[in-house]
Amino acid sequence: MLLAGQKVVVVGGSSGIGLATAELAKKEGAEVVIASRNKDRLTPAAEKIGATAMVADVTSDDSVAALFKSVGVVDHVVVTAAQLRSGPFKTVPMEDVRATMEGKFWGAWRVARSAEIRKGGSLTLVSGFLSIRPRPASAIVGAANGAIESLARSLALELAPVRVNAVSPGVIDTPIRAAMPEATRQEMLAKTAASLPVGRVGVGEDIARQILAFMTIGFATGSVVYLDGGALVS
Repeated sequence: MLLAGQKVVVVGGSSGIGLATAELAKKEGAEVVIASRNKDRLTPAAEKIGATAMVADVTSDDSVAALFKSVGVVDHVVVTAAQLRSGPFKTVPMEDVRATMEGKFWGAWRVARSAEIRKGGSLTLVSGFLSIRPRPASAIVGAANGAIESLARSLALELAPVRVNAVSPGVIDTPIRAAMPEATRQEMLAKTAASLPVGRVGVGEDIARQILAFMTIGFATGSVVYLDGGALVS
């Protein structure tokens, strides 16, 4: 098994890409800790895959610091946590703009500062395709994603020999879209799938496999990988 004897912390690991990553790491022999602010979702997710659950809020300095003080030295850290709010640039409330940066960018920053990762271990951040393929009414999300990618490259130098990378997903069918009306969600996913060379949207495991690669390929650092089903070339 690729991660036997190693400890992996997934921040934002109670659902979606984070949970898929935690599950894959567990199957590869890792001791896995999943952290999330949503205790009701966190506990059953951890029980399902055999991970340790820890409540943590990435918008709080103290909460993130307490998480990593508790888990101690680890081999790999993954940050998928995001609290995204967006809207038309001229009218989106500033509190929503700030909340998006707080949960997405500053959350990753806090984790990177607090985590104690063994030499040769890895930190993987998750951005998103809006960083390089913007859409109307999503400026703050694109800006946050671009900042995440820049942070990963910078930290690859500053935190070396810890390896730091980022993965940028395209459209992924995860619970983050559950707030959409079901008919609207299905229509959007079908339309997106039809536009992609691969003929489908992504699932959490697609991104989890790339994150696993970043954990296990010792030559990978400072990289940003775009997994979008071919959206950038279509």
